[in-house]
Amino acid sequence: MGGVGAAARELDFPIVSGNVSLYNETSGVGILPTPTIGGVGLVADVAKTASLAFKRGGDVVLLIGGAPTWLGRSAWLATICGRDEGAPPSVDLAFERLNGVFIASLIASGEASAVHDLSDGGLAVALAEMAIAGSIGATIDQGAVVGLAHAFFFGEDQGRYVVTAKAEDAPAILAAAAKAGVAAARIGLTGGGALALPGEAPITIAALREAHESWLPHYMDGPGGELA
Repeated sequence: MGGVGAAARELDFPIVSGNVSLYNETSGVGILPTPTIGGVGLVADVAKTASLAFKRGGDVVLLIGGAPTWLGRSAWLATICGRDEGAPPSVDLAFERLNGVFIASLIASGEASAVHDLSDGGLAVALAEMAIAGSIGATIDQGAVVGLAHAFFFGEDQGRYVVTAKAEDAPAILAAAAKAGVAAARIGLTGGGALALPGEAPITIAALREAHESWLPHYMDGPGGELA
């Protein structure tokens, strides 16, 4: 747990509780060690917050923190390739703090209309969650993709965020990011009723919502159609 302590100190993050499951089993198979951490934060003005939901069409979609590339231990590797291997992405606490402080400044200034971090599933899943939450789609530019498309959209590198902002605010945000030493790039626009990734057929918000909300009931029904 030394890494947790180091992160708490570097990020000024108060941890108030936690739990570590080491020996639990499901159907006779042990689960991976699973630490759960409870933290607390202070919002000085609740009127100055940002949810993950896309707010309106025509907002610019920005990727903060640089292009994702890391697929080790990722949801993509496990789900698509059936492989549970590789090292997790490295953690640079100074990098985390730099990007986190910048994101907090965008929220405090009201420039960010929506904010979401990249975690399980990477950029594509973050975009899908934002579209579902706001019932607004987005189109990602072909030129936004850096490197291999599957790594860009499903990499789980640390310290990355998706931010939306009004078109007129985007240039100032990009300039402020450059001044702060934070990687930032415009990757698309919100709007419409589907999520459109380069080279792929658009996926409607209805289809995204169905996939997101139906898997648990189907899982609980079990393969025989009854509660497993």
